[in-house]
Amino acid sequence: MFRRIWQGRLGGLRLTMVLAVLALLSLSLVCIHATGKYDYFHKQLFLIGLGICGFLTVNIVHYRKLGQLSGWFFVLTLFLLVIVLAGKYIDMPSLVPARKSAYRWLKLGPLQIQPSEIAKLSYILTLAWYLHNRRNYRRTSGLAGPFALTLLPMALILLEPDLGTALLFPPVLFAVLFAAGAKLRYLLVIIAMGLALSPLFYLTMKPYQQNRVKVLLKQGTDDPFWLTGHGLQLHRSKICIGSGQLTGQGWGKGIYVNYDYRLPESRNLPERHNDFIFALIGHQWGFVGCLVVLGLYALIILGGIEIASEQTEPFGRLLAFGITVLLAVQLWINIAMTMGLMPITGLTLPFISCGGSSLLSSFLALGLLVNVARRRPPSRIVRN
Repeated sequence: MFRRIWQGRLGGLRLTMVLAVLALLSLSLVCIHATGKYDYFHKQLFLIGLGICGFLTVNIVHYRKLGQLSGWFFVLTLFLLVIVLAGKYIDMPSLVPARKSAYRWLKLGPLQIQPSEIAKLSYILTLAWYLHNRRNYRRTSGLAGPFALTLLPMALILLEPDLGTALLFPPVLFAVLFAAGAKLRYLLVIIAMGLALSPLFYLTMKPYQQNRVKVLLKQGTDDPFWLTGHGLQLHRSKICIGSGQLTGQGWGKGIYVNYDYRLPESRNLPERHNDFIFALIGHQWGFVGCLVVLGLYALIILGGIEIASEQTEPFGRLLAFGITVLLAVQLWINIAMTMGLMPITGLTLPFISCGGSSLLSSFLALGLLVNVARRRPPSRIVRN
């Protein structure tokens, strides 16, 4: 019976994946509404509708046609990233507004877009298209092309600065290369070299980014750096999650839920509707609620892996696998940073966090996954 439920189809996509995404979107609206910030709630409703339009639009054209145009998409996103940096250094607030000393958005009339979110998808399209008809990446010399495709947008995004989005690129690169047939020993050597050079990367970080790394080493201590300094947000996030215990405080309940700034400052958790919404889930529904959320994501990830494994066409297989890894890594980084397992990076939780470009990119990523699923060969269902 379970096999039949799991293999239920809806437009070529696992029905369980569709239900999981709908459940996450519903949870997003419920959490944001509980905070009392109804402007964010209405914004999220609008963005979900816009995301559904983008999801449907991506499915109009065959994914291979999108692959043929991937080079143009890639160049366009690089151009947008360069414009963002130009606005940062030339100071054009009407075009490139600053938020908390970061320049990541382009202002187009009433709308603001984040080119780095678009770059994630154009990068995966381009990488998969580049690799699908090549075999030279099985040698170390053949890895230069994929690494150049990765480092170029990654460097531009780091300069904004947007460390969280930039961290998504290397795992996607190595996962897609491995799926394409690159030799594992070459990839392991490159990873080892990267880890060996990580102290040098730390030295190039901005002071506030270095402080976020130091916070991980000081958490749980009586150091003011952790309790009231740079570790304050993470400190409150962990208390917020822990106070939920097994089943949570209940929907809309708990000292960290409401946005009433008349409450003591110690009850304020910044970005609880956005980057730290997983802490809010743990606060309201506890360990059980967190497990349910992880289970919903597991359905999406497992469905994506199955779509990739069933696709016999190389480009479609690599594209589906790359998107699945992107979603998996992004949710892992977000959850890990709210629990103190990784530095705070400002990365959203897919389909749950309140956001503009990040939510739309998640819908587009799902649309590409469905595009591949709809055009794969039908699998045989084993009936008992």
